[in-house]
Amino acid sequence: MKVYLDDLRTAPEGWVHVLWPDEVIDLLQTGDVTELSLDHDLGDDSRGTGYDVLVWIEEAIVLHGFVPPAINVHSANPAAVQRMEAALQSIAKRLDG
Repeated sequence: MKVYLDDLRTAPEGWVHVLWPDEVIDLLQTGDVTELSLDHDLGDDSRGTGYDVLVWIEEAIVLHGFVPPAINVHSANPAAVQRMEAALQSIAKRLDG
């Protein structure tokens, strides 16, 4: 399953569209997610951001040996993209180490 987290953009054909980080995490826990595309700003920061999904993934790798799907960031927020790319690099290091 391909999962697309975004509050404004329409998911590409063949992708499951979700609006909130907790929905993404629920789907990741099924083990069925093969690809993930994340937006950062979701319209209500109290419900979380795309970055929160990356934090969960990194923690799940460390604590539970989670194997993440392929991950893409499609946010239009340049500062958030940098932060999310740094998280992806940290995730990659955890997987390599």
